[in-house]
Amino acid sequence: MPDRQPVAPAKRALDLFGALTLLLLLAPLLLAVATAIRVSGPGPAITRRRRLGLGCAPFDMLAFRAPTTTPLGRKLRHHFLDQLPQLVNVVRGEMSLVGPRPLPPEKAATCPDRARMAVRPGITGLWQISGRSGLPWEEMAILDLHYAQECWLGLDLLILLRTPPACVRGRGPRIAPDHREHTPARLA
Repeated sequence: MPDRQPVAPAKRALDLFGALTLLLLLAPLLLAVATAIRVSGPGPAITRRRRLGLGCAPFDMLAFRAPTTTPLGRKLRHHFLDQLPQLVNVVRGEMSLVGPRPLPPEKAATCPDRARMAVRPGITGLWQISGRSGLPWEEMAILDLHYAQECWLGLDLLILLRTPPACVRGRGPRIAPDHREHTPARLA
């Protein structure tokens, strides 16, 4: 799928400024987490997961290795700290600070509406601040499509302001597919 929408210079500038600033400010934390992961067991501190980005272009999304079987891994996953290496993906231009979450190739193939692929995927987005893993897949997809269609810098700033409190609260409980209640997501 070709890039139908040119990258807004203001959005890209915000992405670069935000990602580089966060990488500099969080460098001690990133180093401490990477060291703790390396000490906790064999394997790399950072993993790469194949995802599809803007226009279905494949890229390797970075994340800290965070097995949920360890206290460190559970803490990293609960507060989304495992996703901090994705700031490098933002600097590279593969991701944005705000956008739909990037899909693995097998999930994107079944995605009924590819409109979400018309914008760069993000570290945070509407579904992340609207209930996270507590939302059913269908509602997450609707929020991602809404963002793709209504993408503007003011919405990005609102989402960025609401992301830190969502990270502090942490992940909510996952809803089993058979026990989901449909509750509309709040955008404001």
